[in-house]
Amino acid sequence: MTIDKSWIRENRISSKYFEGLKNFMKIAEKHVKSKGKVRYSCKTCENLYRHVLPTVYAHLHDIGFLEIYTTWIYHGEKHVGSSDLSYNSTPRTNTPTSNEMFDVVDDVMAEQNTNEENIDEEGRGIDSEFDDLFEELNTKLYPECSNIWTNSSFDQLVELLRAAFPKSKIPASHYKAKTKLRKIGLGYQSIDACKNDCALFWKENGSMQNCPICKESRWVDTTTKGKKVPQKVLRYFPLTPRLRRMYSSRFTAKDMSWHNTGHSIDGMMYHPVDGKSWQDFDQRYPEFAKEPRNVRLALAADGFNPFGNFNSTYSTWPVVLTTYNTPPWICMKESSFMLTLLIPGPKSPSKDIDVFLSPLVDELKMLWSEGVQMRDTSTNTVFNMRAMLLWTINDFPACGSLS
Repeated sequence: MTIDKSWIRENRISSKYFEGLKNFMKIAEKHVKSKGKVRYSCKTCENLYRHVLPTVYAHLHDIGFLEIYTTWIYHGEKHVGSSDLSYNSTPRTNTPTSNEMFDVVDDVMAEQNTNEENIDEEGRGIDSEFDDLFEELNTKLYPECSNIWTNSSFDQLVELLRAAFPKSKIPASHYKAKTKLRKIGLGYQSIDACKNDCALFWKENGSMQNCPICKESRWVDTTTKGKKVPQKVLRYFPLTPRLRRMYSSRFTAKDMSWHNTGHSIDGMMYHPVDGKSWQDFDQRYPEFAKEPRNVRLALAADGFNPFGNFNSTYSTWPVVLTTYNTPPWICMKESSFMLTLLIPGPKSPSKDIDVFLSPLVDELKMLWSEGVQMRDTSTNTVFNMRAMLLWTINDFPACGSLS
């Protein structure tokens, strides 16, 4: 019997694609392995991974079917000749999805899928939480939903929407929504700070109610009943999860070793790897240099007025990192910048910036001396990744503070 495959080139919102996808899922159901997983042929995964049927459906629905998969050898059909006829002669390509959140969740899921023996405290596979995320990404807030809620309307309408649509997948609160992001390494820590920038209420000072230096209260109002409001809050975005995401993504992992093979061959300097500072560092620390996947970082910090009012002197300081492992057309792109600290105003931290840099400095020390275990999806190997801060990028006033 000939299987109709003409639907795989149809528009994914067409009825013909939808009917063809339903028929394919019936076929895939017959080839599920003992753990309930089957290979799937979306344009991104190309039959390289196995997963549960709801996730397979979500991928094929949102990403599209791999058109060059013309002989379904993983779903019941047999080879019809010598050579590899599971694909036609069209070169394989990694087609990006139109849904960036699918890319993010999919990369993390792939990292977890390499160890199918991972079991959580409830006896479920670790990757089952990503199944839930995929299903939610593929579920509309309500039928015919086409608009996106803004952040402000989210908080105002979530309670009403849950009451109106009790069977919906709407998060119970803004906190619950953020929790899902934390699962894939996109969260941040709120660390209370002294009003006068003397110290952070962190680590050994975490339980203090007054600054250990100036004795100023930690709270705006000490008499408030319930949850107190801190005088000042530092937002810290840990670096390690961000680097882990870069190595767990098949789109970025291969670029993290570019510096090892991308040296200039004509004596010109196209990238910091061609400079004397980089080469001097490699000579001083050969153990670090011999692992090309170790990370070289640059840090940039400066103040800006978030309110866009030149009559105000309010100054918020973001601290941003970028990695120089990647090629020059990537390392300085905005999408490659990693916000690690957001230092609050109203005034510049000046010489007290070291107080706010403490969490980042601690993490950088750990990444330099000990490192962390990373999985590199480009080679499917696990290695001990270390990192170091090679340069800072500042104007002269900011340089004076960071010095």
